[in-house]
Amino acid sequence: MGLIKKKTTSRGTEGGVKYICDVCSSDVTATVRIRCADSACNDFDLCVSCFSEAKTARDHDPATHAYQVIEQHSIPIFKEDWGADEELALLEGAEIYGLGSWADIADHIGGYRTKDEVRDHYIDTYVNSSRFPLPEHCSPEDKELSERIPRDEFQARKKRRIEERKEAAKNAPPATPKQKPTASVPACHEVQGYMPGRLEFETEYFNDAEEAVQHMQFEPGDGINPRTGEMEPEMELKMTIMDIYNSKLDARVERKRIIFEHRLLEYRKNALADKKRTKEEKDLLNKAKPFARMMKHDDFTKFCDGLAYEHQLRQAIAQLQEWRANQVDTLKAGEKYEQEKQLRQSRGPQVGQFDRLASNRLGKPTPPAEAPSGASLLVASELPERLKNGGLSTPPPERPANGVNGVNGVLAPQFTKTKFTTRPLPNTVPLKFGKEAVPDLQLLTPEEREVCSILRIMPKSYLAIKHKLLQEAIDHGGALKKKTARELCKIDVNKAGQLFDFFVHNGWIARA
Repeated sequence: MGLIKKKTTSRGTEGGVKYICDVCSSDVTATVRIRCADSACNDFDLCVSCFSEAKTARDHDPATHAYQVIEQHSIPIFKEDWGADEELALLEGAEIYGLGSWADIADHIGGYRTKDEVRDHYIDTYVNSSRFPLPEHCSPEDKELSERIPRDEFQARKKRRIEERKEAAKNAPPATPKQKPTASVPACHEVQGYMPGRLEFETEYFNDAEEAVQHMQFEPGDGINPRTGEMEPEMELKMTIMDIYNSKLDARVERKRIIFEHRLLEYRKNALADKKRTKEEKDLLNKAKPFARMMKHDDFTKFCDGLAYEHQLRQAIAQLQEWRANQVDTLKAGEKYEQEKQLRQSRGPQVGQFDRLASNRLGKPTPPAEAPSGASLLVASELPERLKNGGLSTPPPERPANGVNGVNGVLAPQFTKTKFTTRPLPNTVPLKFGKEAVPDLQLLTPEEREVCSILRIMPKSYLAIKHKLLQEAIDHGGALKKKTARELCKIDVNKAGQLFDFFVHNGWIARA
């Protein structure tokens, strides 16, 4: 009996190993074939027709080389519906791919055998046999199945079974295409070092825990003293180390559970929600994170929302107490009080004529506008839109027609607006806007004309930059970062920085 050996083969739709005549290339898998037994020919097969005509190819010499007749062993030996050739292919596939790789073994056997069918046959025939590891009919003299089922009848059953399964495979719906495994790249997930296909991280919790047990060995019979029957000290030490290692693995699994259950891998979504919170709310929620270990995600979310709402209530109570201390007893009066408070903070202290530090005070930057109070957040639906959006500094009230500003005709101190000082660019001559027509020059104020002249920016370009920055500031609640403004301007960073300072000085944009 010649051994079926995997050679240059092609897998058909029914799977399995195919043998092809090396002269005429005809399929000789299911029929008798002649194999050259000489050492000069490696896996050289011939069909019966080519062998009878003494055809040759490569190094084969039909006159001197020995040969071996190999026929199809399609007879039952262990089970009624499994031939000897399939049993041999099963054992060969298990040796090549390993037990457990039933899909690869079934593909190696061919004949439309499924992985579940191959697994069940191996367990019933070999594992559950009373002569384990040999099957029941393992004796060479046991020819009960082969004598009871003739070769022609068995091959007819096999052919009918293959045709039925081939037709069923044609009529079956198309299988779902195999998706490409997710790789550990930013396009597939948002956390660097995370491998979603394995649900693991490149650096795990207690990452060096395996170093203590990597060289540890356990042999059968080790650890028990045969004379006393007690466990040896070395084995006790090994078991103690294994207990420590298992506790580290449990801690690693617990931390992964928290990460997955609370959706901490959704970095962009969490970062976007974190940007909408105030600094006080961020600090409060960071202190509450240890409670996530003992809560489910929905319960922890409700808990954090409750803490944030409590924080807003405390702010609102403090604001109402401040209003009461200043004799503010209505919501409209409270709105006016907040406006005047923001106005006072944005303008800074009054500068006297003989103040020695006047020049230093003039150069100090304008403090940022105050964020909405807790009371404003709770009654935001009844307040103007500019208070909901963070509140830019409001312009001074209009002066009465009679020229008197104050209460009951008493003059109140007037606040004069300081002039913005533009720093000249080094080695640069300012532009001079003469009598010649410059596009859009008439749309600029005298102060804007001076800024454009010193920074050498044409009026049309200045208006485009101004429109872009103001639109971006409106989209972000009236505030903007200096770095963002420089990126939007797409001009020299020194020019963009001075333009941003000029817009902040005039109250058009607030610093973020």
